[in-house]
Amino acid sequence: MKKITTVLSLVLVSAALLAACGRKDDTAAAKPAAAPAPAAAIVVGLDDNFPPMGFRDEQNTLVGFDIDLAREAGKRLGAEVRFKPIDWNAKEAELNGKRVDVLWNGLTITEARKEKILFTTPYLENRQIIVVPEASPLRTKADLAGKVVGVQEGSSAIEAIERDAATAKSVKELKKFGDNVTALMDLRAGRLDALVVDEVVGRYYTARKPGEYRVLDENFGTEDYGVGTRKDDVELMARLQKTLDEMKNDGSAAAISTKWFGKDIIKK
Repeated sequence: MKKITTVLSLVLVSAALLAACGRKDDTAAAKPAAAPAPAAAIVVGLDDNFPPMGFRDEQNTLVGFDIDLAREAGKRLGAEVRFKPIDWNAKEAELNGKRVDVLWNGLTITEARKEKILFTTPYLENRQIIVVPEASPLRTKADLAGKVVGVQEGSSAIEAIERDAATAKSVKELKKFGDNVTALMDLRAGRLDALVVDEVVGRYYTARKPGEYRVLDENFGTEDYGVGTRKDDVELMARLQKTLDEMKNDGSAAAISTKWFGKDIIKK
């Protein structure tokens, strides 16, 4: 009898130990999963003197159409968007050197840039317009012969003029500036005869200075704006593209456009 009691005791002890082990395993299995790591910040490279796409207001705060568009995209991606002003002429080097993650500031999609940058589909259409002083006798592209024409260094305006071989050959000088604001000051001071500039920028400035400038009827062609990432940053590009598509479809991109341009000019 004693022997049977001893065996029974051992069985009960073993069962208790197994139950305890089971409870430990259940507790470990029931532990909540670790919270997902927060999304990394997205650093947006821009020219901070490029109104109305991205510029500083009187309080030195970055504002603009592309600023609002990027911030809304960041919210939807669950990522903090940080804006980093860069030398726009060195934008590809800034991007590929990983000092910024995205170029988002009226970036024109060109075949040459496609070799170094991965682009979203276009979200805005733009033209390269010709701005002259109101009193200027210039009326057509042919009138630019023998004149000094200003452009922003590193901008697509340079390529647009070069594609028009006859006009490019006829101008006296293609004078390059770090930004369009300085170029417009030179135009007003008479150190330039004309300025070739993105329409969104040119119209913004000429509207603010009524009676000072005039836009010629002729231009240097239509082009598209897109958001650019590094060529190998395929995952970020896919997320950006999906978000931009959603913003186009739900009307939020149109609302931002209306805020800055007075109407919906988003390219669907």
